[in-house]
Amino acid sequence: MCELNKNILLFSVIFATTGLFPSINLLSDQEKPNILWITIEDTSPQFVGCYGNKDARTPNIDRLAETGIRFNNAFATGSVCSPSRSAIITGVKTYKAGTGNHRSYYPVPDFIKGFPYYLRQEGYYTSNNRKLDYNVARIVRFANEAWDETSDTAGWWNRKPGQPFFSVFNFLNSHQSRTMTMPYTWYQKNVLEKLTPESRIGDNDFQMPPFFRDSPEMRRQFARVYNSIHLTDNEIGDLLNRLEEDNLIDSTIIFFFADHGQGVPRGKGNGIDFGYRVPFVIWVPERFKHLSPWGTGGVITDELVDFTDLAPTIISLAGGHIPAHMTGRILMGEQRSMQAKHLVLSSDRMDNGIDMVRSVTDGEFMYSRNFMPFMPEMRYVRYGEIGQITQQMRKDFAYNELDSLQRSLFYDRPPEFLYDLQNDPWETTNLADHPDYLLVLKRMRLQLKDEVLQARDVLFLPEYEIELLSEKTTPYEFRLIEANYPIAEIYGAAALSGFLGREVTQQQVALLASPDKIVRYWAAIGLRSQRKVDLLPYKSDIEKAIHDDYPPVAVTAAAIMWTAFQHEIAGNKLKDFCTHNHWYIKLMAINYLLYTDNRQPFVETIKQVYDMDNIGDSQQEYAVKAACLVFLENIGMRLQ
Repeated sequence: MCELNKNILLFSVIFATTGLFPSINLLSDQEKPNILWITIEDTSPQFVGCYGNKDARTPNIDRLAETGIRFNNAFATGSVCSPSRSAIITGVKTYKAGTGNHRSYYPVPDFIKGFPYYLRQEGYYTSNNRKLDYNVARIVRFANEAWDETSDTAGWWNRKPGQPFFSVFNFLNSHQSRTMTMPYTWYQKNVLEKLTPESRIGDNDFQMPPFFRDSPEMRRQFARVYNSIHLTDNEIGDLLNRLEEDNLIDSTIIFFFADHGQGVPRGKGNGIDFGYRVPFVIWVPERFKHLSPWGTGGVITDELVDFTDLAPTIISLAGGHIPAHMTGRILMGEQRSMQAKHLVLSSDRMDNGIDMVRSVTDGEFMYSRNFMPFMPEMRYVRYGEIGQITQQMRKDFAYNELDSLQRSLFYDRPPEFLYDLQNDPWETTNLADHPDYLLVLKRMRLQLKDEVLQARDVLFLPEYEIELLSEKTTPYEFRLIEANYPIAEIYGAAALSGFLGREVTQQQVALLASPDKIVRYWAAIGLRSQRKVDLLPYKSDIEKAIHDDYPPVAVTAAAIMWTAFQHEIAGNKLKDFCTHNHWYIKLMAINYLLYTDNRQPFVETIKQVYDMDNIGDSQQEYAVKAACLVFLENIGMRLQ
């Protein structure tokens, strides 16, 4: 019998003995449930069998859903790993904590603990196997407070006899590295060869998403998604078998979910449904069915869930007290919260790809506000650019092989997306300008504005500013003081960004004279999207801004003047900013150049920046190097 069939058989026995027939209570003295978390990487529900994909091979995940509770509307609060995990472990939205920019590691207040800390206070053994990608400063101390053990051998098996446990297992084989980034030969060795030949998904065994070209070259690459998830499912089966062998199934509540959306172009790192929505299943044994408001045994719910709901839910199940800074819902148990009517989600910098998107969903519609729309969905992020699927897409675009939808991924984004997820799950038709959906658009705009102002979204500060303030305080605390952070005025400037025309341009130019540097920053960001014809009357005003004493304003103004007018002084200033003493100003300058037509004058400067001795090994400097490499490998060197 092959390994897959053995897993299915054993897993069938598990649920036959615990779901349909009486079982022996093996831990009768334990009143608190054990909790097992199974997390996987970079996976959207569209590629999991229990969500309706008949081409997928995910029998172990499917069996969890068949005998558990499947959530149709579960969302990561961020669209890349470290911000997403920050929200999970702290129970705080990234735009409150300042943790939305990928691997930025800014401090959080001492009172914000990793939530397993509170489980330890209730007698739980907490184990993490083993990712620690929490995007906060002082990560070792933070992790030591949260976990009894964190390693690649950690698990419930190291607890005291009878001690309740909270155990996390994070499976990596569905990660973007497997599905697109590593060379195909690496994928063959590390994924394909670990599957039996008869269980592999072939290049023609699935339907292609419509925003990808349906060609043999693309199919060869996209089959990696299915096989990587299939291998992950096998690993999940092995873990569940061990839980059963240890006689713990009847005392353990199981949570299964992915950390964010699919790790392929247009998914991970993008602020749309494909970047946020995740598969999410809870399995509850008969012993604890009274804790499930949905019942047990193959339930499907449209209830809205986001990752800040997880911490308070788990603490509540353990009998602990929910700290005040956790404002997510309690999903189950006696303290269950009222259901949410909508969720607010966020997507910010991913590696070298600076961005800012805020989104609202009610499960039926996804509204996304692109505050930096001068960059396309196919942003130049090096970790994606080295993938053969991305290279194939850029080649197809260059040779005019794509249809209008597929080509749209390479153009500037509109300021707003509005997608009808019920009728358009692949998000192919933007309804933001459709008159029939005006009321939906206005409602979600207002919901977003209300959340930004009430939460005092600290990520409307450029990351340059967040790093500076983090030397004395935390972004979480800084944002709460009005004198520090006049969010209403700042949001008023940011809300103009992406909307085009002479009237908006005039307002943005006026804001360039604001005494508030962050307002000036958002005025400049907004002007970066304006057309040359609308910028021309204000050329002298923007030229003055090149000399603004706040570097994020000056570098943005220089980028505008170079892009629109090939302004010589602006070009020289951009070269200077590429060698600035602060990594984020360097990154801003290089990032702007990635989306500028005339890049030839900057090739030698970017070479010099990449070779500079003062570029270190920090994640921030890695982002600068990555931006240089994208420029040189994908853009600049092609000009030689």
